[in-house]
Order: sequence, then C-alpha cells, then structure tokens
Amino acid sequence: MVAAKPSSWLLFIHQLPQKPDYLRVKVARRLHALGARPIKNSVYVLPHSDSATMALELLVKDVAREGGEASLCQARFVAGRSDEDVAALFFKAWEAEYVAIAKAAEKLRGRAAPARTVRALEARLARLTAVDRLGVGARAGAEAALERLKTAAPERRAAPAPSYRGRTWVTRRGVLIDRMASAWLIRRFVDKQARFQFVVAGQHEPAAGEIRFDMAGGEFTHEGDRCTFEVLGERFAPDDLSLRQLAEIVHDIDLADGKFGRAEAEGIGRAIFGIAQSTADDRLRLEKSAALFESLYASFEKRPALGGALARPAGTSSRERTKEKPR
Repeated sequence: MVAAKPSSWLLFIHQLPQKPDYLRVKVARRLHALGARPIKNSVYVLPHSDSATMALELLVKDVAREGGEASLCQARFVAGRSDEDVAALFFKAWEAEYVAIAKAAEKLRGRAAPARTVRALEARLARLTAVDRLGVGARAGAEAALERLKTAAPERRAAPAPSYRGRTWVTRRGVLIDRMASAWLIRRFVDKQARFQFVVAGQHEPAAGEIRFDMAGGEFTHEGDRCTFEVLGERFAPDDLSLRQLAEIVHDIDLADGKFGRAEAEGIGRAIFGIAQSTADDRLRLEKSAALFESLYASFEKRPALGGALARPAGTSSRERTKEKPR
C-alpha cells in the first residue's frame, strides 16, 4: 500500500435542500464517478489532484446554484483517522476491481470474445485508472491482461456502410449540442460530403435518400440512456477510445443525468451555447462547432489510450442549467 502524503486529501462537505429531488441523485452520482468515499454523513474524501479539485469545485457551484450548501477543503488526518486508514478505503476497493478486470480478461482469452465485451472491459479499466490516484499495484496486472486479450482478439474495425454515403442527413432546426456533435461525427467518420437538412419537428415526411438523426422516428436517435452522438459512435467507430471520451462529454452536456461526471462538460457546454447565441443559422452553427469538436478529439488522441476519464458508473454532468436542455 502506498502511504498518503500530508495534506493529500480533499474533503467535500455538503448539505442539500429537500427539493429538487434530482439534486441528491446528481451529487451522489458525481461523487461516485470521481471515486470519492464517504467518511461521515455528507462528508466525502478523495485523494488530492488538480482534476479532482476542479471537478469538486464545479460541484460546489452546482449545489449552491440549487439552494444547497457545499464546501471543499484540503486536509490531512491527524487524529481519529490516519492518512493510511483513509488510503485503505480506496486501496481495498480499487485492488479488488483491478483483479476482477484481469480475471475477466484472462477468461475471455482464447475465445471469440464479442467486440462489445472487450470494449466494455476497456472502458471499465479506463474509468478506474482515471480515479486511481494512489498507485494501486494491481493496476499493472489488469492493464497487461487486457493488452493480451486485445492482441489475441481478431481485428475489429467498423467501416461505414456504403449506403450511408452520398445521403442527406435530416435533423430538427435549432441545432444544439447533440445535433452539432453528431453532424461533426457524420462528416468525420461516415461521409465527408454529407449534406444536412434542418426541418420543423413533426412536420417532415422523410424522402428517399434521407437519413434522420436526433429526431422522433429517426434512423439514428437516442437509445435508452444514450444520446444520438453515442449511438452514432457505437455504430461507426466503436473501437475509438478518443471518440468515446468525447461522447461522454457530449452525453453529460446533453442529458444532464450525471452519468459520467466529466469535468470538461461545463466549459464545453458554455462554448456550445455561445455558438448558439451568436447565430440562429444552423449551417453556421455546425461549421463553428465542428472546429471545436475536431480540436477536442485531437486533444484526446494525444493522451494514453486508457488514461482518459471514462467515468461510466455514475457522476454528474457539469451542465445543469435553467435554459432549454440541448438535444
């Protein structure tokens, strides 16, 4: 076990109002996604890091915005609990999860493991490495087991079907986050020459050669708890970890359900709303937002493949606002 250093803990202390009901769920999910552990009612602890500090500062603001109270402290345990005692809360759970991932990967070796199952293990490991800031030794074994599994697995590439090229992609007018991001993905991974048409919801009859997205009855739209961007990514680039990280940000901004708890979501969301406020022209919105999404995607490509903050179990998106929810 790695001993915690002095002043290496963040304490998130909060008190929530009775209403709105979703706030309690939102806070719990975001804390879980960050890997925080409860040490007392409404007091959570997390190893100190710049990214954790930023994420918890955003959560403090979100709680205050909803009428609650929250504080963030940097602390060292000197009595009652020791730093080592607190570190043990994290080590035990994280070590068990790393071992479970390694066993699952080894069990799948030598089989025709479904690509979706392998990707799920990749995401599971990435979520854990994103919150493991104490250097749990079992991490190396899990990473090695997953690499062996990926090496043994057949090459998995999802090429866009020819039928999706040369088509007109139809969506609702007034594009915002999910539709902006989806249009970028379509031109980036499906058809560089894709044409877009913007229609009034409920007043469009699909014509031959059209593909509808992010709209009722569309060929590509929300499925379960996944936004349209996630559905498109799973269809056309399922093995792209950089795209998956971008999808988590889009999800957190678009659905505001606290699923991934991406710290970048609030800033990116503000940029998207800024684009929307600067012009009502949907084609211009797509053009401006495409540059933003391309830059974000490139930034993830420069990072280690499994080092992104893929926070699946829960977390809270940093983009709850009083304005219309983007779709």
